[in-house]
Amino acid sequence: MQALHPELEGDWCQLAAGLRSEEGDVTEAGRLFAEAGRRALAAGAISSAVTLLSRAERLLADSGDAVRRAEVLETLLPALAETGDFGRAFSLARELNALAGTDLTVSRLAVLHTRLAKVAHTAGRWEDGNRAVAHARALLRRSPDERAGALVDVAAAYLALDTPGPDCTQQAEKLARSALQAAERHALPSAVCQAWELLATLARERDFDESTGLLESALLTAEQHRLPLQRMYALTRIGGNNWLTDGSTGPLLAARDEALRVGSATIVHTIDGILVLDAVLRADFGAARRAGDECLAVVQRLRLAPASRYVLMAQAALAAHQGDRAAMERALAAFADWDGSGSQEEPLTIGLARAFCALMEEDRTGAVRALRDVADLEHANPSTYYLSGRYGIGVLLDVLAGDAGRAEQEEIAATAPGRMRWNRQFVLFADAVLLGREGRAAEAGEAAAEALRAAEPYPTALHLALRLLSEDAHAHGWGEPVAWLRRAEHHFHQTSVPAVTNACRAALRRLGAPVHQHRSGSSRIPEQLRALGVTVREYEVFQLLPERLGNKEIADRLYISPRTVEKHIASLGSKTGRSSRAALCEFSVAFAP
Repeated sequence: MQALHPELEGDWCQLAAGLRSEEGDVTEAGRLFAEAGRRALAAGAISSAVTLLSRAERLLADSGDAVRRAEVLETLLPALAETGDFGRAFSLARELNALAGTDLTVSRLAVLHTRLAKVAHTAGRWEDGNRAVAHARALLRRSPDERAGALVDVAAAYLALDTPGPDCTQQAEKLARSALQAAERHALPSAVCQAWELLATLARERDFDESTGLLESALLTAEQHRLPLQRMYALTRIGGNNWLTDGSTGPLLAARDEALRVGSATIVHTIDGILVLDAVLRADFGAARRAGDECLAVVQRLRLAPASRYVLMAQAALAAHQGDRAAMERALAAFADWDGSGSQEEPLTIGLARAFCALMEEDRTGAVRALRDVADLEHANPSTYYLSGRYGIGVLLDVLAGDAGRAEQEEIAATAPGRMRWNRQFVLFADAVLLGREGRAAEAGEAAAEALRAAEPYPTALHLALRLLSEDAHAHGWGEPVAWLRRAEHHFHQTSVPAVTNACRAALRRLGAPVHQHRSGSSRIPEQLRALGVTVREYEVFQLLPERLGNKEIADRLYISPRTVEKHIASLGSKTGRSSRAALCEFSVAFAP
């Protein structure tokens, strides 16, 4: 067979390996299974690669060929991590001590410990990872090797970001840049991609264009060198940047489909966690609950700590955005059990959960206190997650309280995190408040309109912002505070957040506006009309106006008196600003089905 197919292309390699194994040539069988596994990995078939590489590792362990076994382990360990089989990966790691007494070079042993460090990073076990890095560095001190050192540095860079401390981001960037330079000198494309991807994560704080540019370089390198795992990580991070900047999930979903195709459980569940949080922010609470429960069950079974923490954080935010403190506290307790203290996700549990829950309870003081805690936490342990409130809701609350002015708002608005879509809505609302206080009512209205456009995907955040700023807008004579409060009151009534609903009603009374009861059918009224105070009965009349019916005809249709119809039309004209019946009828056409 090998004479006919000397290159053993396609399935011939695996078939030849099986035949060699059957005749007892375990060394050659192991070599061939390893080659078949590497080919499968290059083709993006991770599960098949793991199966073939595992068989190769077992055969080579029996053969005593330490060098070839080490080569297999270098590829098998990260592949196992991608499929979520951390138990098998860490059990193999125990074999590294046995290999230390063989004829392996010091550099090869150091690289194996580096692979173990990356597995630990993927699993969220930063202490184990740092121990593996220290072991690799100790080996390289005995026999320096810049090529192996580049691999150690890139693994250490990722772990530095995981390790709590005030200089974690600076240390991670320093190590990643060192790794990148050495990896480029020694033509190590996988390490180059990993370094660029980490530098891109850190660059988001400065400039999203810079970050995406680095990721596109990593993507190109991965494609040129047929590195499917690094290609998927680059695509996932590019999708993450798009989600943060404009709220779109299309690129993330495309990356998820690709990860499913090649069998990367780690990437699939990482993206699933982001999609759960996206559903929370979009107030699609039912979908968030279902997806969160399903994803959490899987990642906890796999012992995938970073994904478990992220989903638990999203579940805490889900409860908080509905004002459910008890459910939030349960999710946060579970988060703490997954080594949440000091993690990159911890600030999000405060900004997106505790602060929002306080606002849903009408406790602004508690929300501000929580956001002060975020600032202290991020000073002691910088995070690469920027949705914790410091660049968003915190700016609006500080401006409303008079604790921040134009300089502070403009400083945040100029940052890359301040331009993320979730944060931008609050920064723009804060700008509108400041413009209103500066007596620039028209510009304040324009800023509010821009903020409403940015907030459109996020209804709970949008209506919360309107509730927070409406009375200030009324006091300074700009915007549509009564209409905004009515919108907010209806939203929080529909989502069963009584504290904010009642606060909106009280604010409407303070502004001298009537407060309407929620009658059956009010949900059918278009939001634009509901914000103007149109009632259920008035809307029933309004729906018949495109037909140009007279008062008696409308009365007969609705089983009410012509006098009542006349009163409703007069009220509709006043609320919509249409002084004539003809203008009101023309206006009603736009709402006709």
